[in-house]
Amino acid sequence: MDAENLERIRVADGRLVEAAKDVKVLSQLAWPARLLDEFLRHWKARNPRLPEPPRAGAQFTENCDQLRAVMADCDLEEPVGRYLYRTARSYVTAARMVERTGTPEFTQRSIALYGQPNDRIGPNAVTNLEAAEQFLSLTDDFREVAGAAEEVCLRPEYVAERLAERLAPIFVAHPITVEIDPEMASKAAAGATRVRIRGGACFSTQDIAQLAEHEVFVHSLTSINGREQPVLRSMGLGAPRTTATQEGMATFAELITNSMDLPRLRRLALRVKAIQMGLDGADFIDLFRFFLAAGQTEEESYYSAARVFRGGDVRGRVVFTKDVVYLQGLISVHTFFLKAIHQGRPEYIRDLFAGRMALGDVLDLDAYFRSGAIAPPRYEPAWIKNQPTLAAFLIYSIFNTRLEIGGLELSDFHEPVPEPGDF
Repeated sequence: MDAENLERIRVADGRLVEAAKDVKVLSQLAWPARLLDEFLRHWKARNPRLPEPPRAGAQFTENCDQLRAVMADCDLEEPVGRYLYRTARSYVTAARMVERTGTPEFTQRSIALYGQPNDRIGPNAVTNLEAAEQFLSLTDDFREVAGAAEEVCLRPEYVAERLAERLAPIFVAHPITVEIDPEMASKAAAGATRVRIRGGACFSTQDIAQLAEHEVFVHSLTSINGREQPVLRSMGLGAPRTTATQEGMATFAELITNSMDLPRLRRLALRVKAIQMGLDGADFIDLFRFFLAAGQTEEESYYSAARVFRGGDVRGRVVFTKDVVYLQGLISVHTFFLKAIHQGRPEYIRDLFAGRMALGDVLDLDAYFRSGAIAPPRYEPAWIKNQPTLAAFLIYSIFNTRLEIGGLELSDFHEPVPEPGDF
């Protein structure tokens, strides 16, 4: 591509970054930490009351006007034009969603961005809800392991220190700070320059590995790589349209690095069921009881229910559907990786780490990757560097699902009593 076209793309991309940079979702929907104490105090007094979270008051009219101007100038016949248009549009949808918290329109726009439990994963495939129920059914026989009590309770300060120690030697040119935030509903969140973990939470040793692989070596890493792009620096933003791919990659990273455990996998599935319950009319207390019955602590049950009702209506039906993307993204990313290797295009996997993108972007922008207009990732997680090992993991996981092993019992592995005789 000639210099003139690259400069035109760089200017359009710069307009997009400027218009989108202030459009935040999770920080606008966050609940104050005091609501946890208030809810649990009433719960323990056997007088449960619905939380009363504040409504987001943000208005993004100017941002949306600028984003629409970017969209109007996009050439949809060109791959970069489509990328810029889709990215800008997802920010407009997110902005309007945040502006309409507590109303049915909030959920409608949430579904437009992230999907809903009844959406199908791929053509003629299972729905998100069916996948979640299958995960739960398959792991039900292992609930004794999944529900085992934590042997230790690591404080956020300790976890922050261990994470910082792990990151420092890798991100030398782009240091990442680890901060403790008592206002967070999730246990962690990551960007290009910092990782935040929830203050007051109890962490396990396994959590440290999960946070490193999920938050840092996917979310932070792709954000840094995107910011380093010479032309499309919007790849460092984390557009709402990339959420499913980002969470799918991050969850896959947990699995392939042995950082995923059974309770974590079940939590992801339970969230999908909880979203459907909320859409069907369950209120906050109903979901709190649902998570309690699933084995979560009172504090984690509160946070799990709060994730569903961020920006919604705690009385039910108006919910935030973002958490459907974890299983949906995991299945899609796993399939994409397998197909890329099978069809002789393993470079697509590496391309995904060049910035925050949707899966289809690496296909649409292939010529730009090959020409160097989109730079390769500056940082990569260790597990994608060994492609034969990655391929073996992917292929075996598919092969294993095709085996008829459901009828096997441990007793079937006994060897028969040997018959006496000369050998």
